[in-house]
Amino acid sequence: MAMGIEKEIVRPFSKPLAMNNLVFHAISFVIGLSIGILIGLQLKSFPLLSQAFSLVYTTSPPPPPLLPPPHPLPPSSLEQHESVTHNMSDQELLLKASKVPRTQEFGRPKVAFMFLTAGPLPFAPLWEKFFKGNQGFYTIYVHSHPDYNKTIPQTSLFYGRRIPSQPVHWGTASMIDAERRLLANALLDASNQRFVLLSDSCIPLFNFKKIYDYLVPSNLSFLSLYDDPGKPGRGRYNPQMSPAINLTDWRKGSQWFEMHREMALHVVSDATYYSIFRQYCRPPCYNDEHYIPTLVNMFYGESNSNRSITWVDWSRVGAHPRKFESSEINEELLNRLRYGSECIYNGNTTSMCFLFARKFSPGTLKPLLRLLDFEN
Repeated sequence: MAMGIEKEIVRPFSKPLAMNNLVFHAISFVIGLSIGILIGLQLKSFPLLSQAFSLVYTTSPPPPPLLPPPHPLPPSSLEQHESVTHNMSDQELLLKASKVPRTQEFGRPKVAFMFLTAGPLPFAPLWEKFFKGNQGFYTIYVHSHPDYNKTIPQTSLFYGRRIPSQPVHWGTASMIDAERRLLANALLDASNQRFVLLSDSCIPLFNFKKIYDYLVPSNLSFLSLYDDPGKPGRGRYNPQMSPAINLTDWRKGSQWFEMHREMALHVVSDATYYSIFRQYCRPPCYNDEHYIPTLVNMFYGESNSNRSITWVDWSRVGAHPRKFESSEINEELLNRLRYGSECIYNGNTTSMCFLFARKFSPGTLKPLLRLLDFEN
């Protein structure tokens, strides 16, 4: 009986207890769910708190911080370009350059500054001052003697800008080979739209922006070419060049040119007229004075200004122009070179005809650095 009484006492007591437990857990679940929703809404309202909360409970470690470069880059290195060194032969280079696009479809047009020099560039500090702050608007190419091996500082804008070259001898076809080599290397950059040939004695007369704004919008190239009936002109024509090149096609002009991309592409792609000049234009016929002027006259007469933008003084008697020394450099001379002429630009008369000038001796660097202000 004791067992029976015990069972009757326990049974009626267990059912209400189980019901109470279920009610308690249900209430706890509802309260917990409500608190979770409220916390989630609060975290969305406070992003910083949400980030902190997620960092505490994340299962993956945070990414490592970015390390600074081991050596800080010098300020001028920000304007440097990639090296132009390559292993192509001249034939491979010209073939590759002849297949590049004729026009630029996208991006900012650039001016290719091509320096033809035997060795050092004595005016490199002046050009560095000229280019400063204009990265992305220009490229530099230097053709010097292959044996020239002076080290160029990595901070220089001319570092890595020497193209593979060959010896150049004045008055021979090697001169136009060097010009074509420079043009071909520059054409490989599709953003180069204007091409300026400069010597180691050349200087800029204006700041970069003025020169850029003068060249890029122009539909004309700037090559000096003319028909000289005398011995230095027509007197150098070889009748064996006919019928491909007639005497009426023959022109003389300045070696220091500026041209647009389509014209540059034609020069590096040309095989017919180049081979004729190489064979029949020998001293006293000088390729650098006749090849490009004659080619441009035959194919681009309408798109050439027939004037040079590089000033030079031919007043002295001789085969070479006058060279300026440091004692002659002053503001009056520079202003005369800048504004002492009159020409046509984009259909209007202007006194801004020359953008560059030559020949200046290395000793003129200091006064030129003092007088040429490229900030304005």
